[in-house]
Amino acid sequence: MHPPTPARRSIVVHGSLAAAEVRLALGRERAHGSQVMTFEQAVARLAGGFARPIEADALREAIHQALRADPREVPLGELDAIRDLPGTARAAADTLYKCWRAGIDLEARAREARDAGAGVGDQAAGSRGRLRALAALERAALARLPGGMKRPADLVAAAEHRLAHAPAVLGALEIRGLTQMAPCWRPLLARLAGVVTVRWVAGPREVPVWLDEMNAALATPIVVERAEPASPALKVYSCADSAHEIVEALRWARALMAEGRARPEEIAIAAASPAEFDDHMESLAAQANLDVHFVHGRRALASADGQAAAALAELLLRGLSRGRVERLVRLLRGISPEIDALPENWHRSLPQDAPLLSLDRWRSLLENMAEDGSDQGREDVGQPKEGALLLSILEDLDRGPPAAGEVGERLLKGPSLAIWRKALKEGPPEALDVTLSGLRLRDGLEPTTSIAWMPASALAASPRRFVRLVGLSSRAWPRPISEDRLLPEQAVPLEELDPLPVAEADRRDFRTILATTGPSQAQGASERGEVAMSRSRRDAEGRELGRSPLLPLKEEVPEAYLAEGRVPEHAMSEPDRLLARQSEFAHLPVAASARACWRDWHRAELTARDGLVRENHPVVLRALERPQSATSLGKLLRDPLGWLWTYALGWRATDVDEEPLSLDALAFGNLMHEILDRAVRRLEADGGLAAADPSAIAVAVEAARSETAVAWEKDLPVPPLVVWRRFQEMAAALASNALAIDPADPEVRGDDGAPGGPMEGAGEGRNALPGRRSWTEIPFGVPNPLRDDDRHAARDLPWDPALAVEIPDAGLTTTGKIDRLDLTAAGDRAWVVDYKSGKVPRKPEEIVLKGGSELQRCLYGFAVKALLGETVDVRAGLLYPREGGGLYLLPDADQVLTTLSGFLRLARQNMADGLALPGIDAESERNDLAFALPGNAKAVYCETKGPPARTRLGEATAIWDLD
Repeated sequence: MHPPTPARRSIVVHGSLAAAEVRLALGRERAHGSQVMTFEQAVARLAGGFARPIEADALREAIHQALRADPREVPLGELDAIRDLPGTARAAADTLYKCWRAGIDLEARAREARDAGAGVGDQAAGSRGRLRALAALERAALARLPGGMKRPADLVAAAEHRLAHAPAVLGALEIRGLTQMAPCWRPLLARLAGVVTVRWVAGPREVPVWLDEMNAALATPIVVERAEPASPALKVYSCADSAHEIVEALRWARALMAEGRARPEEIAIAAASPAEFDDHMESLAAQANLDVHFVHGRRALASADGQAAAALAELLLRGLSRGRVERLVRLLRGISPEIDALPENWHRSLPQDAPLLSLDRWRSLLENMAEDGSDQGREDVGQPKEGALLLSILEDLDRGPPAAGEVGERLLKGPSLAIWRKALKEGPPEALDVTLSGLRLRDGLEPTTSIAWMPASALAASPRRFVRLVGLSSRAWPRPISEDRLLPEQAVPLEELDPLPVAEADRRDFRTILATTGPSQAQGASERGEVAMSRSRRDAEGRELGRSPLLPLKEEVPEAYLAEGRVPEHAMSEPDRLLARQSEFAHLPVAASARACWRDWHRAELTARDGLVRENHPVVLRALERPQSATSLGKLLRDPLGWLWTYALGWRATDVDEEPLSLDALAFGNLMHEILDRAVRRLEADGGLAAADPSAIAVAVEAARSETAVAWEKDLPVPPLVVWRRFQEMAAALASNALAIDPADPEVRGDDGAPGGPMEGAGEGRNALPGRRSWTEIPFGVPNPLRDDDRHAARDLPWDPALAVEIPDAGLTTTGKIDRLDLTAAGDRAWVVDYKSGKVPRKPEEIVLKGGSELQRCLYGFAVKALLGETVDVRAGLLYPREGGGLYLLPDADQVLTTLSGFLRLARQNMADGLALPGIDAESERNDLAFALPGNAKAVYCETKGPPARTRLGEATAIWDLD
């Protein structure tokens, strides 16, 4: 004989966690014939056929399509103004769900408002317009949904026609863990009570008032099962901030498991709104190596697939750049077959400093690389096939947001493509960064065997024995009531639209959690549950936070103050354990090294951690043998430790500002220099700078400004348009001022020839020396200047630019680019000009070496004499084109060079002797490697190490005190 068919039973729960736990319990009981679902799913099953509830993703997609439709086809009235904004689809879906659950018929409300519209005020007219707009959007969305998806009211109507089938379809109905039910379902619940047995298993939870009222009117009332509330042990903690709350919560969870008091599935951590804590929980749970199940889902951007989608979105929204392309390729490895077809070292041959901010720049670069390296067997994009593939991908990416769907389908696969499609349904492609940040994914952990991290509403429906509630501050729990984003209270009263407002729901959930945590006290005090509650003393901005009104009084449950740096009873992770056991941590090599470093930093004596290196270290000697620029020589004189880091070890500060809001001083100076370079070349090609009048200079500068702007916008990051234009105007004005000053004319210097004095026979004006030529950005000591900078390819330079210049008696050679060189037709007189785009210093005529920071004028003047011959009369000067500035020649250049050479010789010898010590520039605010020094280095470290460093560096430091 066959065993009897088990009786059908349906259990209604709230939330995925409650469903998983009930299914597990039923499986252990072998309760065949039982089914677990939400009440909405039960109604859809009774409705029969292919009817099913409207899924959130499907509704948002339908709304998205309606919002993107032609406004003439789908007129949305007031909502037309926001149909393209990110978040509109999500807000509209939330509003429609609220209306449906509250049993509000938007079409009927819109008709009533239209019929009663005559003679009302502006506010009522606005409410009518909003109701009509939402009704139109509802019609458009429903028309785009699959036919089987029904609104709650439609499901209820269909189910009521099939009530006779309820015993076979649903069987006995048991509602577990609910403290409330949406108004739209209540009429059907009452009718079901007359057909099948309905039990409302409330346990210690509150029973809604409407249920008792409903039972009083029913012939067959719903069976309400109540139980005594639990009496868990209560603990209250005060933590420093939200991150500290999560740290303490994980310490508490590990302590419960380590002591054998609880299994992971008995532990829950909850907040009224977990979003504020999600990032902390994500990182700290991974550090603690604990399986923490995110009941509400993990942020999509916290996954590798989400990051791949985010990298693609950033490229489409913000345009091409070397950094963005490299990041995208790195993240799509193993995801995209097309990216996998690129060589592993595809970026090896890309220029290190080129930002590559346009498709034209990428195309030109890839074509040149293919021509140069097609026969060299390289494994990079220099090969024609790989270069063509990369260029094809870049061409698609350069199409921007309108091509988001097509590009995503091409480059993404699997979960990353699913994330991409979902983000495009949430909003327009232009808002991908916003929609991606709001997406959540299931984390793949088994909820019934893991610690659960969840909203308080989910915990109220699926209690656990040990509970930790976080975020119990006055601002976060209960949350404040807010009006619906699309349906104002004037149109539908808030109490009707949302019968259980969020603030009251938070209070109810809090009471439910306390009543359901652990067995009741009658079952034995040893089995009591525990509810630990914590709050933050400060928010993320440092503002002080108050206690939640839900917390018990301090007289009833004392609040324990937890310091952020305290030694915990149970550590949550390995780093936390080592921090708690300082004696154990002290024996680790990293700790010993850190402690020794810290002590050395605070000792007055100099140590290896302050820059003492081995004498004649080969790395140092190789760096000294290379040609030095004026910048590197200045660092060698003023900050030997910084020179070692930069030029011997190759350290560089990372520049992450691909889209600057402004130009810093260095970038602005480069802009002015490039405008000057282009203007002078244009003038030299048209009769010469020396013969140019002010109008010709103005025309050349304006043309140079335009050319420079185009070049920068193509290859370099520039600020927003208005700011960028302002910087162009300022740089062009300074360039015009600079070219108006003729270094060969003593009258324009405003110093009567002092300090440098006029050259003999210099003449009385710009045209006094016919045939004089001018060059700008002219290189010397550059191995391949024509290959590295094509601006010099068509120019007849006065010397071989590959020749480096040896500084006499210093053991160093120098290289660089001279801002401007003027040379007479006879080649017997030369003027070297170093442009300064910054503000004019006090007493500029007294500046000579400026403590070792002003070397260009001296070095470039010497370089010109060395390259052109000793018979050439060379004068070098600083030119400040800002108001109050002028040209300031170097006095007694030979004596200054002798002085400088002596200091450079001493600095080189110190470096070779291993004295790479912090100098006077170590404490400068413009030190780009200040991050490698101890914190607050200027006030502590440099004050401590400065005197002994001066002593060891000896006479080389005397240059710091020179003008």
